[in-house]
Amino acid sequence: MSNYIREENNRCLQCKKPLCELGCPVNTEIKKVIALLKENKINEAGKILFDNNPLSVITGLVCPHDEFCEGHCVLNNKGNPIQFGAIEHYVSDYYLNNLSFETEINPDKKVAIIGSGPAGLTLAIILAKKGYDITIFEAHEKIGGVLRYGIPDFRLPKTILDRYHDLLISMGVKIRPNTLIGPVISLDNLFRDGYKSVFVATGTWKPRKLDIKGESLGNVYYAIDYLRSPETHNIGEKVCIIGGGNVALDSARSALRSGAKEVTVFYRRSEEEMPSSKHEIEYARFDGVKFEFNKSPKEIRDNCVYFIDTKNIEKEDGSKKIEMINGTESCYEADSTIISISQGPKSNIVDSTKGIKLNKLGLVLIDSSGKTSREGVFASGDVVTGAKTVVEAVSAAKVVAETIDNYIKEKYRI
Repeated sequence: MSNYIREENNRCLQCKKPLCELGCPVNTEIKKVIALLKENKINEAGKILFDNNPLSVITGLVCPHDEFCEGHCVLNNKGNPIQFGAIEHYVSDYYLNNLSFETEINPDKKVAIIGSGPAGLTLAIILAKKGYDITIFEAHEKIGGVLRYGIPDFRLPKTILDRYHDLLISMGVKIRPNTLIGPVISLDNLFRDGYKSVFVATGTWKPRKLDIKGESLGNVYYAIDYLRSPETHNIGEKVCIIGGGNVALDSARSALRSGAKEVTVFYRRSEEEMPSSKHEIEYARFDGVKFEFNKSPKEIRDNCVYFIDTKNIEKEDGSKKIEMINGTESCYEADSTIISISQGPKSNIVDSTKGIKLNKLGLVLIDSSGKTSREGVFASGDVVTGAKTVVEAVSAAKVVAETIDNYIKEKYRI
């Protein structure tokens, strides 16, 4: 065990009422995990983490701990909370190396999982442990969804996802890569072929556009597309990033690692209002990313982006709206522009099937247990909520896993 992990572990006060656990979306037993590690019972600690959160080795790296467990740690009063993310990853990485399952698959309990991002992986592991015959349909060539194709390798090594692939295969899970459900295989086909339920976890892969002049130029990219393969994009030396979320910052940091000399993130509100993790902003600055706040894009040209200054206006109800300040237009010279202002779901599934209701944003509507408006079809993750954190996707998938298990037991008596 590294000295850093041991020191962090030993700093824990073992609070009677651990606020860190209350701040965790999956209610990780942090106090118990740390206590076991102090007793050198790393496998027991790892089992608690994995059983509660099958993706704990991943969330230990990419979870915004400063907002959840670490943000609620009582030691924040002294300025230095326990860095549980590092502990979680260390323990989970060790445990995953020694993890094996002997599952007895029941071929009558077939479940189709569409998408292998955080929600899909979580549900697959939970139900496979219960003996379900799982098939994952993945549109890309490898599993992981946004974990593989939306988070840069320097934040989440792809080798971790490869280990999950091997784990799933060892559990009897079948994986069909390069298979887009909708155009050829429909939900009706899945039910025809014996699947007792279908879980939709396709994420949000449709970029939201700015709808301004110049957006179709050859040096303009959408962040969700850029992050799939940064090395294939010729972005030049000076790059403009438009957006304020973690995807925008991942794009900025990736651009610097891909040869760009100057990368600037433009956000239409103040720094305090940026939706990205504060830690990620700090890391971006460490990497050399520059920031410009209260700037809204008006037009993109071949060699520059025109912005206008903005200010927040407080409305009578206490909410704020953005107002453009006339006469403040300025040009930022850039070789390329990367747009990162959120994503939505693609419509390939709902276009080819009936009975699945969506909200006005195109997200799948579900009840509190994960049921969609069509019987036997369930959903969770970003396709339901829009882009959220990995740990929130895990939390929702755990609920749906229980729902599907109960549904199949009650309906099919198996």
